[in-house]
Amino acid sequence: MKPLPLFPVSTVGSWPRPQELLRALRRKQQGQVTAEEFSRIADAAVLEALRCQESAGIDLVTDGEQRRDNFYSFVAEKLDGVRLMSLAEMLDVVEDKAGFERILQTLDVPAFSIQNPTCVGRISLREPLALDEYCFLRQHTNRPIKVPLPGPYLLTRAMWVKEVSRAVYPSKEDLAEDVVAVLRQEAFALRDAGVDFIQFDEPVLTELVFTQGQTRTFMCAALAARKDPAEELEFAVALINRVVAGLDGVRTGLHICRGNWSQREETLLSGSYHPLLPYLARINVQQLVLEYATPRAGELLPVTGKELGLGVVNPRTADVEAVEGIVERVREALRLLPPENIFLNPDCGFGTFSRRPMNSLEIATKKLEAMVEAATVLRREFQDTSTVRRVAGALPGNG
Repeated sequence: MKPLPLFPVSTVGSWPRPQELLRALRRKQQGQVTAEEFSRIADAAVLEALRCQESAGIDLVTDGEQRRDNFYSFVAEKLDGVRLMSLAEMLDVVEDKAGFERILQTLDVPAFSIQNPTCVGRISLREPLALDEYCFLRQHTNRPIKVPLPGPYLLTRAMWVKEVSRAVYPSKEDLAEDVVAVLRQEAFALRDAGVDFIQFDEPVLTELVFTQGQTRTFMCAALAARKDPAEELEFAVALINRVVAGLDGVRTGLHICRGNWSQREETLLSGSYHPLLPYLARINVQQLVLEYATPRAGELLPVTGKELGLGVVNPRTADVEAVEGIVERVREALRLLPPENIFLNPDCGFGTFSRRPMNSLEIATKKLEAMVEAATVLRREFQDTSTVRRVAGALPGNG
């Protein structure tokens, strides 16, 4: 495993896509472009995303999720038994049409712009979810690589749409059995291929505690939750722990945010992570990747026994955070955690949904550079404390 410096700088995963790639993604979904032609365009976009990260000085790189329509819908082209449905199509099939329409009207979400992977048959891997992405990136960089994957709770809630899924899976718990199996197969394949960090994305966990069971986001279909948030959180903890059981020799992380579909902050969820702490403490990953760059995130909280991927820049704003402000935010975290347990990253991705990038390439790059400069300042300050981070293989196992 590759060593990392103190205060490693990374991204959450996604990066703005070039226009040529966006056109190719649309044509691919419409069956109008060959796999070879799409790969040629996507390869070039991945290399440009990598160039931006390496030029900025990022320590732990990703492929920018350039090949993905969004952070979880891309599984539809990798799994048998799943097809993409636009939110407009979902409106046609859900029983509570009025409730679903209220969700779309409340939020800054055009029904045509986001697609949801919906279970319509028995699911199984048709091709790897991300192993091919990792292998391509590894050929072009010597830096440690992070691979984001949708978490098991996210996928289960997203894909189980009662009106079309119950013929195959009577409940979302039934679907979850196969989701766990698919993700374990992928995670172990990535580990065996040499990936440095696997990040599981579970943004919808915040919805459970901030809305008290009253669904108000489109995220992850948001149709399959119980009314009791505690039951859902217990379900999520169990699923994640089943996926990572025995997954040693690779750093694992869990990303939780409050939504990243709009630049209008008032449409996004707000609240402290505090209600989630008892559950996060029992999730067997090594790092929690959390957003802390906006007032909506509340106070910094201790994540005892885990690393913190500290969100220090907001991917949705045009203003580039001052280096001094980032350094001060890290110093606040240092009151709760040792230096070797803190990573620096944006709150979320810069292009979570391909057709709704949160920022321009220029501003996103400047935000990366600000994080790197802040990390440089912090490393000089703490160079006598530690100069090289532990590698993933030397960290405690995931249980």
